[in-house]
Amino acid sequence: MKKVKRASKDDLRSAYKRSDFVGPLVRGKYAKRLKQSSNIVVLQPEVAEAFPNDETVNAALLSLIRLAKVTTRSTKRSGGRGTKHRSA
Repeated sequence: MKKVKRASKDDLRSAYKRSDFVGPLVRGKYAKRLKQSSNIVVLQPEVAEAFPNDETVNAALLSLIRLAKVTTRSTKRSGGRGTKHRSA
């Protein structure tokens, strides 16, 4: 079976001019959308030193989430006695 050779269409030039583009050039055009859809988090240097990689950060955060779920259960305090209403 022969391999099919693909034609290389390399449209990149070594240099571009403003006249090569149809519309106006806008700096940061997609920055807001990228920021909203991005999942990159920048850690403070002190925090980054404590965690060698992303796996340890995720493990620590997941354990914190589990701990928060356990400790924030709704608690009903019992008065010790039943709260019976007396008929008058």
